[in-house]
Amino acid sequence: MSKTEEQLYKQAYQLSLFTIIYNVLEGLVSMVMGYQDETLTLFGFGVDSFIEVLSGMGIAVMILRIKNNPESSKTPFEIKALKITGIAFYLLAVGLLAGIIVNLINHHKPETTLWGMIISITSIVVMVWLMNSKKSVGKRLHSAAIIADSNCTKVCVYMSLVLLASSVIYEYTGFAYADIIGTAGLIYFSVVEGKEAFEKAKGKACSCEKCEE
Repeated sequence: MSKTEEQLYKQAYQLSLFTIIYNVLEGLVSMVMGYQDETLTLFGFGVDSFIEVLSGMGIAVMILRIKNNPESSKTPFEIKALKITGIAFYLLAVGLLAGIIVNLINHHKPETTLWGMIISITSIVVMVWLMNSKKSVGKRLHSAAIIADSNCTKVCVYMSLVLLASSVIYEYTGFAYADIIGTAGLIYFSVVEGKEAFEKAKGKACSCEKCEE
């Protein structure tokens, strides 16, 4: 392996570690503020961030594996991490659906969605940067797996956009169902991510979209 490739794999691994740390922090802040402001969308977004930590751990192990042997198969740890991630996303979808039903019955509305706006904007900026950085490293290494991971980051961007839209609409219009609609959007993407995790566990390398554009 050349010195350049060594540096690129190191960069890819560092990006995976940053993703894990960022999602832990984002998850903590989102869940605390979502609970405090009684915002289901923000709280669910926080739970999703912690699930992404599980996925990120699998990606970190994957990078170390392909660094040593690009043609190697997924390790048992990676497969287990993907299956746990898939189950967690499906459970999140069920939990959010239950939350929607309860909020509809109780005619519940958030106290405020200001934190949802702040967190979602921050997340969009960070995730777009991560997506582009991972894709750049993946293309330079000619690694379909790393490029696929960068493509999957787009789902995180979409979820952030859902949170931003619902937060802005409620904060500035007071539309009673904005939070519920936003939560429904998170349910959709949670199911998508859950399905993709199980497909990867079965050996489908690029489940988010094409590896290369």
